[in-house]
Amino acid sequence: MTTPRKCIECDTPIRGRIDKKFCNDTCRSSYNNKSKREAGFIERKINAILRKNKRILAKLIHREKSKTTKEELLFNGFNFYYFTNIYKTKQGKTYYFVYDFGYLKLENNEYALVKKKEYVK
Repeated sequence: MTTPRKCIECDTPIRGRIDKKFCNDTCRSSYNNKSKREAGFIERKINAILRKNKRILAKLIHREKSKTTKEELLFNGFNFYYFTNIYKTKQGKTYYFVYDFGYLKLENNEYALVKKKEYVK
């Protein structure tokens, strides 16, 4: 006699096809939602940090270009470890972008803030 197969979500005995893994659609959906939620946790956390960084830059930029200090960025919760891309100029300057807002480290812990132009890739 074989042991009955059990639902991998709720442990209820399964009837039907031999390759069936769930007792019903609710269990199947619940199991898949849990696995997707766990797998996407890191991505959601990173995206939240990037969105926060973008909001901070957008708040501090007053025109197409602005300046701020490292202290002001940190005070607002800016995380320098997260950005979406880097743009290097012909002069060797490195801009770090968070989506369409960028910053360039200047002297004395100051930063130039810029809004990305359409021609900047």
